[in-house]
Amino acid sequence: MVTKVGLQQDIFDALKDLIELDLDAIEAYDAALNRLEDTSYKTTMSSFKDDHHRHVKELSDYLIKHKHQPPQKGDLKKILTQGKVIISELFGDNAIIGAMKSNEVDTKTAYKRMLTYDGIDDALNEILQRGFNDERRHFAWMETHHDKSFD
Repeated sequence: MVTKVGLQQDIFDALKDLIELDLDAIEAYDAALNRLEDTSYKTTMSSFKDDHHRHVKELSDYLIKHKHQPPQKGDLKKILTQGKVIISELFGDNAIIGAMKSNEVDTKTAYKRMLTYDGIDDALNEILQRGFNDERRHFAWMETHHDKSFD
C-alpha cells in the first residue's frame, strides 16, 4: 500500500490523515502481538505500538489546540494493514515482521513528507520529527530482524 498522507494541500487535513494512519498502525500492532511467538519480539513491538499511541495523542492535542477535531478511528487502510499480518501468521514470526515492516514504510514515508510542509511551526515540527525518528527506528529494527531468505 502506498500512502497519500503528506500530499494534501491543507496541513490540517494531512494531520488528520496521519492520525488515521497511526491508528491503523496500532490495529496492525495488535494483530501482530496476538500472533507473534517470540517474547522478545512481542516486547519490542509493544513499545513500537506505544510510540504510535503517543503520536496519536501529540497530533490530536495539536489539532485540538488549533480548533480542529482529530479522528477517533482509522480508516479502511486498517483492513489492509491487519490483513497482511493475519495472513502472514501462517508463515510465522518472520513473515509477521515482514508484514509489519511493509506497513512501517507507509508511516515513515508519511512523516517524512509531513516535515516538508512550508510554514509549520516549531511545535509541530518537533512532533513530526520525533514521529519520523520513531518510524525510522521501527523500520530499522524490522529490517534487522526480518530474514529475507524466507520470503
